[in-house]
Amino acid sequence: MVFLKNLSDDLILPDQVTIWRSFYSTEAADAYLQYFLGLSSLRQGTVHIFGKTYPTPRLEAFFGEAGLSYSYSNQRFEALPLCNVLLEIKKAVELTTQFQFNAVLVNLYRNGLDSNGWHADNEPELGDDPVVASLSFGASRRFYLRSNTENKSLKLLLENGDLLLMGKGMQTEWKHCIPKSPRVLEPRINLTFRKIIQR
Repeated sequence: MVFLKNLSDDLILPDQVTIWRSFYSTEAADAYLQYFLGLSSLRQGTVHIFGKTYPTPRLEAFFGEAGLSYSYSNQRFEALPLCNVLLEIKKAVELTTQFQFNAVLVNLYRNGLDSNGWHADNEPELGDDPVVASLSFGASRRFYLRSNTENKSLKLLLENGDLLLMGKGMQTEWKHCIPKSPRVLEPRINLTFRKIIQR
C-alpha cells in the first residue's frame, strides 16, 4: 500500500482524484470545526451486518435542498435545510471543483475509534457515476482507496482544511474507507458534498 502525505511526494493518484491541501486555513478550519461540533442534529445511526444491528461508528447529519432524501446501509435520511454556513462552504467548493452539489452528509468522527468501512458512494439517488467532494476539519485521518479490478491501493492523510474530490469513475471503479486510528484522540468533521437525483 502506498502512503501519500503531500502531492510533492511524486506518487501518482488516480486521474479522477484531486486534493487541495489547506483549502481552508488552519484558523478558518478550526472555526468551522467548532461550529459543526455544536450541531444538535448529529445522530448515531445503526448498521446491519450478517443479521445483527450495531451502532454506526460515527455521528451523522444529512442536509440538502428541500424535498431531498438519501438512503444507505438500510438508513433513510430526509434532508435538513442547508444553513448559511453550509451554503457558504458549498459555494466555495463548487467554485473550486467546478461541480454542482445539492446535498451534504456531515460526519463526526469523535476520535480515532470512529471509522467508516470499505464502501463506494454509489446509491441510486446519486446517479450512474457520482462525483463526491470531501472536506476535512479537525484531526488528521488516514483515507484508503482500493481499486475494484486491479491490485492497487493508496493511503492518503487528510488534514485539517483539506479538500478531496473524487471525480467520475471513483465510485464505480474504487472503494474507500476511514480506518480506525486508536492513537487519534481529537475529533474530525467530514463534509461530503454530493448531488442527489430525485427519480
